[in-house]
Amino acid sequence: MNKKVIIALGGNALIKKNQKGNIYEQFANTRKISESIVKMIKENYRVVITHGNGPQVGSILLQNNAARAKIPPMPLGICVAESEGYIGYMIQQCIYNELKRLKIQKDVVTLITQVLVDENDSSFLDLTKPIGPFFNKVEARELIEDGYKVKEFSNGWRIVVPSPDPKKIIEGKIIKKLIDEDIIIIAAGGGGMPVIDNFSKLDGIEAVVDKDLASECLAESIKADILMILTNVDQVYINYNKSNQKGINLISLSQIKKYYKEGHFPEGSMGPKILAAIRFLEYGGEKVIISNVDKAWESIKGNIGTHITKN
Repeated sequence: MNKKVIIALGGNALIKKNQKGNIYEQFANTRKISESIVKMIKENYRVVITHGNGPQVGSILLQNNAARAKIPPMPLGICVAESEGYIGYMIQQCIYNELKRLKIQKDVVTLITQVLVDENDSSFLDLTKPIGPFFNKVEARELIEDGYKVKEFSNGWRIVVPSPDPKKIIEGKIIKKLIDEDIIIIAAGGGGMPVIDNFSKLDGIEAVVDKDLASECLAESIKADILMILTNVDQVYINYNKSNQKGINLISLSQIKKYYKEGHFPEGSMGPKILAAIRFLEYGGEKVIISNVDKAWESIKGNIGTHITKN
């Protein structure tokens, strides 16, 4: 087969609904995800795994804040890098163990990834990217007093941060070289570490890049064939949560663009995924699959999920 596939795992996928999100739950969820991904690897798909970090980086920020009287808090950029490392470690170990169990001889590695953004991106003026858990109104007021920006959603209040558009994967050439050598890579974790070009010198900046848009940017860098976005729903819907809700199985680029322009996909949930799909197919990608995080194998075989193609 030898097709190159970017598999983008949602940060919420590692913490299921009604779970506390402790490390044991996250590892158990990662093991289940890994079983499905390794089935693809066994069939000779060349895989790069990316992942979100919304719940995790939010928790790291709160830990920093709680301990600030004793330990100087780290900036958001460092928290993103920390989440890249620890989530990457979980995925790397679980993939490695499943490969060993099936006696598959392949190497797997996590790469801390920097993503170039524009310091003049409009998102630095309009904060929309939610991170961390939901809070009630009283807790939200306390967060505001601590200097955080918060926004109200349907389930409560969340911390919001800038989310600039990714322009380039700094380590893109390295990742392409590794996948061409059939090495499994975990990269662009949490959307990657956002950096700016400051007079030919890279500097970190306080933001979180959307992992789906970063995954698409990486897909272009390595010339991927398929972009697979795995989340907590089985497929994409139009008129979501309405009486006329309808699931999408197979759809063309032109039709999904029409639905996107009509506003069917909210900015805080499905919107970035559809935008990533549009960009990937317009760039020259073969197919985008959006499906359930536990069903990568069934999705790649065409049995479930939403499959978006050029025609």
